[in-house]
Amino acid sequence: MSKQKISKQKIKVVISDLDGTLLNSDHTISAYTKSVFQELHEQNYLIIVATGRHHMDAMAIISSLELPVYLVTSNGARIHSPKKELLYSFNLEGDAVKSILSLDIDPEITTVLFKEKVWQTSKTNKKLNAFQKDLAYPPEVVDFATLDDYSAIKIFFTHDDHQKLVNLRDKILEDHSDVFSHAFSLPICLEFMDKSVDKSVAIAKILEREGYSFDQAISFGDGFNDEKMLDAAGIGLIMGNAPENLKNKLPHLEVISTNNEDGVAKYLTEILEGFSVSS
Repeated sequence: MSKQKISKQKIKVVISDLDGTLLNSDHTISAYTKSVFQELHEQNYLIIVATGRHHMDAMAIISSLELPVYLVTSNGARIHSPKKELLYSFNLEGDAVKSILSLDIDPEITTVLFKEKVWQTSKTNKKLNAFQKDLAYPPEVVDFATLDDYSAIKIFFTHDDHQKLVNLRDKILEDHSDVFSHAFSLPICLEFMDKSVDKSVAIAKILEREGYSFDQAISFGDGFNDEKMLDAAGIGLIMGNAPENLKNKLPHLEVISTNNEDGVAKYLTEILEGFSVSS
């Protein structure tokens, strides 16, 4: 796609993932990106952040933008308004979660249940903790064999060996493909949600509420949990740091610069009319 300026008559909505997209590898939003998004707000663009993170965790991050943002979290299981009002929520049933956790899971894999106010984990994982600067959403190490309540927002698995997660995914889907959807938000992060939950479904609810369509949106992402929202948007952009498998799966979409290069913000200043923010 050539970098022609696009008028505000065509694009009304800006949608972005967080990790690997709006956030740099230090898991923060740069001052430059913040200034661009504040300019977007001044020019009346609707801004939606859609992430696999829990809402308590994500809210602590997007507060640094200092502007009203619609927030889609846990891959679409929660929607919060710019005033932080809960607009939509969906939880996994405990029996379905328990059936997955009763499988023979490699003990090297970190297993996490995302709940409303805490995330329950099979063990302490320093790499996972590093995604939260202030641990606004605290971990609780538990024995999953002895839980009383298995209900959760989503199930999350992480391991540095991607193939171990692929093997686990295949094992789970043997008997649960009709109940759960799944995504690799990163090659080291495997997530299971209810079949009805997806970022694109939640975003569609927001667009309907605000009177817009996906055709009027530009979206940015780097993970397989971004696939449907990238493909649905009028303009979908894949981050340069995204896995090659995602780029190959969506060959019709443009690949832009990386999250560490302020790829989202720089692309927006290049193609949207009326921008004069300097890096």
